[in-house]
Amino acid sequence: MKIALKIFPFLIFTILLAVPPVCLIYFGDKSLLIPQFWILFAFVGGLTLLAIVAILKAQSVSPELGTQAYMAATVIKLLACLVFVLFLFTKHKVNRPVFVYDFFYLYFLNTGFEVYVLLCNLRNQNLK
Repeated sequence: MKIALKIFPFLIFTILLAVPPVCLIYFGDKSLLIPQFWILFAFVGGLTLLAIVAILKAQSVSPELGTQAYMAATVIKLLACLVFVLFLFTKHKVNRPVFVYDFFYLYFLNTGFEVYVLLCNLRNQNLK
C-alpha cells in the first residue's frame, strides 16, 4: 500500500512535467521539441517509475538497502538513457542542441523527483 501512495504523486508530477511541452506545441515554438519528444518522455518517465518502485521496495526490506538501491537505480537509469540516446542518434536525424535541452529537461527533473521521494521517505522513517 505504501508504494501505491507514492505512485499518485508521480502521476501528478508527470502531468505537471508534460504541461510546458504541450503549451509549446499549441501556443509556442514547435521547433523547441524534437519529433521523438513524447517517446523520450515515456521512456524517462517509465524508468523513473521503475526506479521509485525499486527504491521503495528495497527500503521496505531494510532502510540501509534503500540507499544502495537508489544508487543502483540511478546508475541503471543513466546507462539506459545513454543507450536510448545512442539508438535515437543512429536511427533518426536529430537537432542536437534541441535534443540536449529536451533530454536534460526530462532527465534532471525526473531525477529530482526521485530524490524528493527518497528524502520524504527517509524523513518519515526518522519520525517513527
